[in-house]
Amino acid sequence: MIDNSKRLPRIKQLLTDGLKAESVEVIDESHKHAGHAGAKTGMGHFEVHIVAEAFADKSLLQKHRMVYEALGDMMKTDIHALSIKASTPSE
Repeated sequence: MIDNSKRLPRIKQLLTDGLKAESVEVIDESHKHAGHAGAKTGMGHFEVHIVAEAFADKSLLQKHRMVYEALGDMMKTDIHALSIKASTPSE
């Protein structure tokens, strides 16, 4: 089993800081992918729920790109799969 105890707070901090998010929830779903080819790399599977004004007037693709940019190298070194739910405070 992958220990993501250090990854979870880092993901949350990067998204909070990078997007000036009002709220960020990070869910470790790595256990659902045990035996999956990507799980062998030691990278994790996560779901994030982010509420940020920065998403206003952005398309779904733009929101996802903003999340990937905020996470930077973690997308290459720590995160194998990421499910994103991004919204503005008014949504």
